[in-house]
Amino acid sequence: MAASFLVLAVLPPNLLGRAAALRLPLGRISDGGRMWTSLLSLAILAVLVVAGLIGSRDPLSNPLPLTIWTLLWVGLTLVHGAFGDVWAWINPWYGPWRLVSSASPRLGNRAMPAGLDYWPALVLFAGFAWFELVYPAPDDPARLAIAVALYWATSFACMLVFGYEGWSRHGEFLSVFFRMVSRFGAVEAWPEIAAGKRGLSLCFPGAKLWRAKPLPPSGMLFLLLTLSSVSFDGFSKTFLWLGFNGVNPLEFPGRSALVGINSAGLALMFAALAAIYLFVVWVGERLAGGGHPFREAAGLFVWSIVPIALAYHFSHYLTALLVNGQYALVAISDPFGWGWNLFGTAHLHIGAGLTMGSGAAWTIWNFQAAAIVGGHVLAVLVAHALAFRLHPSPAKAALSQLPLTLLMIFYTVFGLWLLSTPTAG
Repeated sequence: MAASFLVLAVLPPNLLGRAAALRLPLGRISDGGRMWTSLLSLAILAVLVVAGLIGSRDPLSNPLPLTIWTLLWVGLTLVHGAFGDVWAWINPWYGPWRLVSSASPRLGNRAMPAGLDYWPALVLFAGFAWFELVYPAPDDPARLAIAVALYWATSFACMLVFGYEGWSRHGEFLSVFFRMVSRFGAVEAWPEIAAGKRGLSLCFPGAKLWRAKPLPPSGMLFLLLTLSSVSFDGFSKTFLWLGFNGVNPLEFPGRSALVGINSAGLALMFAALAAIYLFVVWVGERLAGGGHPFREAAGLFVWSIVPIALAYHFSHYLTALLVNGQYALVAISDPFGWGWNLFGTAHLHIGAGLTMGSGAAWTIWNFQAAAIVGGHVLAVLVAHALAFRLHPSPAKAALSQLPLTLLMIFYTVFGLWLLSTPTAG
C-alpha cells in the first residue's frame, strides 16, 4: 500500500481523471417495471415476516434471519459494490408509495427539512448495528419479524410525511447505505435520456467516486459508522477484548452477559475511528497548506472509505455467506416448516465442512486477506484522485494524503490481525 501511494504521487494528475471518465455504453433501461419489482419485493418480505412468526424457531431453518442477515446484509451489499444500485429496483417501499401517491398527488410534493441531512439514517443505522452486534437474540425469527415489520411501517410513514425521495436518500438507512456503496460498482445509470428511460454504461470500479460531492458531517459519520461497526463485530469476539473485560473466552457466557460491555465498545470504536479520521485529514490539509474548508476536505475524503468498507464486509462475512447461504437455499423451499419443496432445494446437503478443512480454511483466509489489502490499495487510489480536486499540485495532493495513507496502512494491519487472532462466541 505504501508503494502504491508512492507510485500515485508521481503520476500525472489528469491520468486518473481520464481513466475514471472512460465509459462503455451498455444500452438503455426503462423505469416502467420498477414499481412492480418493488411490489414483488414487498410480497416476498411479507411472506418472510409470516415465516418468522409461525415458522421454525431455529434461525438456520427459518428463511427470515437467513435472508436478512445473509442474503440482504451480506450478499446484497457485495452486489451493490460490484454492480451498482440494485436496491432502487427492489426496495419494498417504492411500489406502495407510488400507489398511494397516485391516489393523493399532494404526497409527491413533500420534502425533508434541509437541516436533517443524514442524521436520521445515522441514528437508524446505529440502532441496526446495535441490534445486530449487541442485542442478545438478533437471529430469533419471531423477534426479528416484529422488528422488520415495525421498521417497514415506520419508514413508509416517514416517506408519506417527508416524501419518498427525501426519506430514501437521507433517512432510510438501507437505501442510504446501498446508494453509497453502489458508487464503487462498475455499472452506472445515467439520468433520464428519454421519457422513463435511463442509459447504462460500464466503468472502472470506483470511477463514480471521482465525481462524488463532499458529504455533510452526518453523511461522513454515517460512512465511518458502517466501517467501525463491522470492525467491532470482529474485534468483540477476540480473546483480547474478552480478556480485557474479564471474560474467559474458553467459557464464553453468551451475548446476554456482554450487552453493556459491547454497547460501550461499539460506541468507542466509532468515536475512535471518527476522531482519528478527522485528525489525519486535518494534519493532511495543514501539510498541503490548506486553502479549503476543513469540513469540505473531511466530507470529500471520506468517500475513500467505501472500498475499505466493502473489503471488510466481504472478508468478515465470507464464511457466513458460504455456509448460511446454503441454509438459506434450503429454508426458502420450505419457509413455514410444513415439509414443502417449492424450489427443489429443501433437501440440499449443507457443506458446512467447507470452512473446516485446513486447505479450505487457508484458501478462504487468503481471499479475505487479499480483499482487505486490495480494498485499502483502491482506497489510496480514490483518496489520491479526490485530493487533486482540492490540490491541483501533485506535491500538495500527495502531502494531503500522507496521514490518511498511514491510517489506511494501520487499518490494514488491524484487519489482517482480526482475521488471524483467536476468537470466541
